[in-house]
Amino acid sequence: MDPFVVLVLCLSCLLLFSLWRQSSGRGKLPPGPTPLPIIGNILQLDIRNISKSFSNFSKLYGPVFTVYFGLKPTVVLHGYEALKEALIDHGEEFSERGALPLIERSQKGHGIIFSTGKRWKEMRRFSLLTLRNFGMGKRSIEDCVQKEARCIVEELRKTNASPCDSTFILGCAPCNVICSIVFQNRFQYEDKNFLTLMERFNENFRIASTPWIQEKDNQQSEFTIENLVSTVFDLFVAGTHTTSTTLRYGLLLLLKHPEVTAKVQEEIDRVIGRHRSPCMQDRSHMPYMDAVLHEIQRYIDLIPNGLLHTVTSDIKFRNYLIPKGTNIVPSLTSVLYDDKEFPNPEVFDPGHFLDESGNFKKSENFMPFSAGKRICVGEGLARMELFLFLTTILQNFNLKSLTDLKALNATPTAKGLVSMLPSYQICFTPV
Repeated sequence: MDPFVVLVLCLSCLLLFSLWRQSSGRGKLPPGPTPLPIIGNILQLDIRNISKSFSNFSKLYGPVFTVYFGLKPTVVLHGYEALKEALIDHGEEFSERGALPLIERSQKGHGIIFSTGKRWKEMRRFSLLTLRNFGMGKRSIEDCVQKEARCIVEELRKTNASPCDSTFILGCAPCNVICSIVFQNRFQYEDKNFLTLMERFNENFRIASTPWIQEKDNQQSEFTIENLVSTVFDLFVAGTHTTSTTLRYGLLLLLKHPEVTAKVQEEIDRVIGRHRSPCMQDRSHMPYMDAVLHEIQRYIDLIPNGLLHTVTSDIKFRNYLIPKGTNIVPSLTSVLYDDKEFPNPEVFDPGHFLDESGNFKKSENFMPFSAGKRICVGEGLARMELFLFLTTILQNFNLKSLTDLKALNATPTAKGLVSMLPSYQICFTPV
């Protein structure tokens, strides 16, 4: 038989199989755009802003719909009610972590962020307990963050009010807090070992550790060296990149909105003054600063679609049957940019979290750390760092841009797994 004919027949069979496989599963799953054979809905998605594509799909198919990445169906949850019902009300069934090939190759299912099943439950429980034992949520950690905030001020003073990119300094600070927790020691920013650690953040690095006594012979235990190293790696990655990016993006927004910065600094002067370090007790007396921090996290939409989930078993959800192992995408953008909860969500406005009397107003839609059983383990630490670091910076410096404020770009350059921050220069002028 002619090789060309064989090739055509093989491709035809593959296409038919693809169509059959997709159509046989779609009757059980929520509705969604019609996928193409093999490639699914890839061509219908804006890869640079998937959240926008999801928003458009939700207008056609509702708050729960299915898209295909290749042959694999993925159920998207869009809007607060859908996310709450799945991640909180049915938290156990939606608690598994979806597989990402790149992460699987580096992490191999170890650690806490991308592990699943028994391993994830044990490592999460261990991490929470250990972090508490190391001072998480206690005064000792607040002291550590305050000390690091003062180090930020010292480093920023060295810039002599010249234009600078604060990426390195604001990356070192949260990293040092994790070092203080894990190693019981912080590092000077110019320390070679610390610099090496910073350089290898996005690589598969290993941290020397003494083997746990008795555990190496327990084949059922999850407390292996690989798991412990991966868990420490996860703490560094999650506890450094997200916080430093939020701080840098927050400074960009405050730079672009000097009227907001002025109100924050007035509140700092009134509540704290210039001669003592901010502490967490101050936050309850600073509703405007609290609102600004929440609005920064809402507006930057750091992880637009959360991290991939899967369902642990077949589940009937809103009259649909979602098979075990189906990938789930929780669209955090749809919650943080809900125009019913946050009027004009595309506008940076701390008033989204203030009532008519200027008091701080909570919102159930505030989900930058996700929700349910997979909510970020380090949420409490991140919130402490953001408040203490940003308040201390604004207590000591005025922010200045060399670029005209109207031309200053505060829009993410891309919204994929993470919102990409545009680069910018900033001057820190001592108050």
